[in-house]
Amino acid sequence: MLAALHHRNFRLFWFGQMISLIGTWMQNVAQGWLVLQITNSPFLLGLVSMLGTLPVLIVSPIGGALADTLNKRTVIILTQVTAMTLAFVLATLVLTKHVQYWHIVILASTLGITMSIDAPTRQSFVVEMVGKKDLLNAIALNSSIFNLARILGPALAGLIISAIGIVLCFYLNGISYLAVIAGLLLMRGNFSPAKKQRARVIEDIRDGFGYARRDKRIMALITLVAISSIFIMPYAMLMPVFARDILHVGPKGLGILLSAAGIGALIGALSLAIFSSYKKKGRFVLVGSVVFTTAIILFSFSSSYHISLLLLLFVGWGMVTQNASINSLLQTRSPDHLRGRIMSLYVLSFMGMMPFGSFQAGLLADHFGAKMALRIGGVIVACITYFIFTKNKEFISMEG
Repeated sequence: MLAALHHRNFRLFWFGQMISLIGTWMQNVAQGWLVLQITNSPFLLGLVSMLGTLPVLIVSPIGGALADTLNKRTVIILTQVTAMTLAFVLATLVLTKHVQYWHIVILASTLGITMSIDAPTRQSFVVEMVGKKDLLNAIALNSSIFNLARILGPALAGLIISAIGIVLCFYLNGISYLAVIAGLLLMRGNFSPAKKQRARVIEDIRDGFGYARRDKRIMALITLVAISSIFIMPYAMLMPVFARDILHVGPKGLGILLSAAGIGALIGALSLAIFSSYKKKGRFVLVGSVVFTTAIILFSFSSSYHISLLLLLFVGWGMVTQNASINSLLQTRSPDHLRGRIMSLYVLSFMGMMPFGSFQAGLLADHFGAKMALRIGGVIVACITYFIFTKNKEFISMEG
């Protein structure tokens, strides 16, 4: 279950991320609550989320090409230092009471550019730390701390916002980046790319896209990630609306709602870590997709806080089961020299589609309500998932 942690470099990276991700989730919750306080608009809440992830559409393919040609550890250190600086800037604006909506938009967009380079580099760096044998175990362990942070971060943020104030969340996030930076600096080894020759970035991107387009299984997996990001993932962005206007539980309840999804996701990640040796990962993808679409549709009908918490457990479990399994399948099916670019397509589909998801969900929520926005999205994802797996039944037996 903990095979990947036997690798020293991964162990350093993993523990550093554990601390940093808690800070990230604290900021995510605090920023959503801050935007809602300033604007009182679900649409503007969705807009800042959209603009924060929009850079992924342009920058992540470049990030993938850079990941295949530069020292990955150095790239990640630079992105983490940049993200830490942005967190401190936002914290200072809030502390001095000068923060305005456009400040948040600019800072979120800049962070989006930074993470568009960081994400494909980080994803393709994992296999260099642990090798292909322990890859799914490493992905599952990474997912487990991401989702542990989803439990602790929002819960802490809710308590801090209620008891002390929103500004502390932003400062703590900035400080938390020091942990992952320290872990990266302590690593040993040569992290330079295997191939020294360097083609032009555009040609590198074209090669990666061309390979993915010719492999129908890779394209199907990327499609599943994309539609989930557009129509299901906005549930987290809309959670402040559910907490305040539908379930009437305030910032503490918001933190607990997001933590519930995190608990479900953590259980899913740990389950994958236990069953990481199971070959037919396509079955994990199908089961995860069915569970989270069903749960999100049922959640959209709920007006009960406790039933909503239960359903969010299943949403979290299904999302991580689908995404971690797809991540593993993509990395094992990709040639070593193209892995960064293939993973940039995964990031493009996962994060790059979120702007459209945030926009459509915010727009639908403004006109028809947050419940209907999620309901429509869940039905669309369920229909497309059914089509993909019935048209390509061999996908269920995909190995990785």
